[in-house]
Formats: sequence, C-alpha cells, structure tokens
Amino acid sequence: MTCATTGGVKIGPIEVWPPVVLAPMAGITNAPFRVLCREQGAGLFVCEMITTRGLVERNPKTMRMIRFDESERPRSIQLYGVDPVTVGRAARMIAEEDLADHIDLNFGCPVPKVTRRGGGSALPYKRNLLRRILREAVANAGPLPVTMKMRKGIDDDHLTYLDAGRIAVEEGVAAIALHARTAKQHYGGVADWEAIARLKEAVPEIPVLGNGDIWSADDALRMVARTGCDGVVVGRGCLGRPWLFKDLENAFNGSPERAQPTLGEVAEAMARHAEGLTACFDIERYAVADFRKHVGWYLKGFTVGSELRRELATAESLDGLRAGLAKLEHDQPWPPNTDTPRGKSGERSKVLLPDGWLDDPWDCPIPDGDAESDISGG
Repeated sequence: MTCATTGGVKIGPIEVWPPVVLAPMAGITNAPFRVLCREQGAGLFVCEMITTRGLVERNPKTMRMIRFDESERPRSIQLYGVDPVTVGRAARMIAEEDLADHIDLNFGCPVPKVTRRGGGSALPYKRNLLRRILREAVANAGPLPVTMKMRKGIDDDHLTYLDAGRIAVEEGVAAIALHARTAKQHYGGVADWEAIARLKEAVPEIPVLGNGDIWSADDALRMVARTGCDGVVVGRGCLGRPWLFKDLENAFNGSPERAQPTLGEVAEAMARHAEGLTACFDIERYAVADFRKHVGWYLKGFTVGSELRRELATAESLDGLRAGLAKLEHDQPWPPNTDTPRGKSGERSKVLLPDGWLDDPWDCPIPDGDAESDISGG
C-alpha cells in the first residue's frame, strides 16, 4: 500500500486521492449531497447505509437509495446486515448487477434500535459471527473491494476493534475505518485518536482510515500525522459544508488555501441542494421538507435573524425557499471559528443489547430478522 501522504490510499483496485472518504450518514449522504461534495474536492463518497435484507428483497425505497448520479465514479454502497447468508446474497447482487464499485460494511451504528437487536456496533463483540459475515461478503463480492467501518467497541470494558481488525485482515477485507469512539459514547466526548494508531500497528497489511472529530482540513492532517493512519473519514464535519472537501484536497496537496464562501455563495449551494433533492425524490414538498434539517448547518456562524431562519426552516416549496434565500445578506463574509462540532452529540447511559449478548464473545448467534426491519438501518 502506498503512503497516504504521497500516493493516495489503495482500496483494492481503487486509488483514492486525496485519502478522504465521506462517511455514510442516514438521510444525509444521498446523491444530491454527494454531488455537491464531489464537486468541491476528490475522494471516495459513500451512499447512506442500506440493509442487506432491503436490497435482496428489492424494497422500492432501498432501490431508490442506491441511485447514483452519472458523474459518480467510483460508486460506493454501505451495507448493514446481521445474517451472513443475506450479506453474501447482497454482495453478489451488487457485483453481478453492477450496482456499485465498492462495498462497505457497517459495524459502527450505535443507535439503540440497532444495537438492542445485536446489529451495528454491538455485532463485532461476537467474533465468530463477524468472521462469517466478512467471509460471505468477500467471497460473493467478486472483484469488488469490501471494506468495513467499526467503533472501538461497546464500551470501555468491552473493546473489540483490535480483534475485529485482525479478523478483517484474515478474511480479505481491503481496508478498515475506525470511528474512535465506543457505542456508549455515541457521538459525545472526544474521539480517541490513539486507538486509531493502535489499530494501524495491529493491521499493517491493509489501509486504516481514521474517523472522529475532523472538523477542519487541518484536523485531518493532524490525525494522519499523530496516528499514522492512511486516510480519514469525514462525517458530521461536512454537514452544511460541502466545501470542506475542497479544503481537504488543498490540505493534502500542501496548499494553505481554504474555502471561505460568502453567505450568497452558501445560499446558492442551499438552493442547488434542495433542487437536487427534488429531482431525486420526485416530490417537491417532500424534498424541501427533507432539506429543512440542513438549514441550521449551512447558516452556522452567519448573522441571520431568527424570523428569517424560521422562514427558511419551514419552507414548503422551492419558490418559498428561494424567496427566503434572497433575503439573506449575500455579501456577508464567511464567519470565523466555524470549525467546531456539528450535528448530534452526547453519550448514552448504557448500550441496549440483546439478553445475554455479553455472556460469550465467541458464540455465533444470528440476530432475528427484526434487526434489519428498518431499511435505513438508523
């Protein structure tokens, strides 16, 4: 593998430069948002998580979620699954039907409706189940590289990432991404970058990508320098801020230039985002309603009155949204001190798990079908 700071990160046959991956985020990383990010800077841009069950059953909503824009290459799909056979069927379907060029497996989702059924960040505790899933995915993916994203473990008393990393190498996984928090931490606290360094030392055979607390391009450079990881995965830091990928490309290429769009340029991106969602969802009112959650992220740090913010956050049509955007002070410069946390945060008091889940880390129970009942996976 080539050093990330000189020649990109290789994920199977795919070389990624700069070594930057857009983290899959439910309800966020659909095609319109991915296109906006990709226009700013290069990298690997992964679609929002889908369940293997929804895919193999050709659930209409799932099939819409894996649509890619014509400009998207390589195409990356993240799968969430708990049954090795179903995961294998999904991987084979993606390969045989040319649905994507890369498959990522999610073992990092910390939300209670997933972990309480043994999925997401709870699953790697069952080492043999993890091994079976990875084996089926790699065996059925054909030429497509299979990667995995995970957390440190369930909590500080039940860390799994080093064992999971070695299992991944043994089963032919092409790269690993580590969100350096436990499931109990959820999105709170501080990411443990030292864990990323320990994982890299444990699995030198394949690329390790670090995730957690990258709010600026300089954070990404610090993570690589401190941990020795081969690249970074960016999630909440790009919410309402697709131009972070321009900063990241500049940073990894050694340029100090950073994007500082005016409020007018931000407004233009907001309009394009909402228009893209409308084309994607086909129903304007639904698309604009879906866009509302992005408004606060786009406007973070700018001086915008509460009434106008409310107007933008409650718009019901593209015309209504455009009318509100026209009222913004378009010459207002990019605000300072915006490289700070975005999106959800906070720790959990405990991680919900199936009864007896922690009794034996080596048994291999397959969670029931309800573990994939929500096709978004959380």
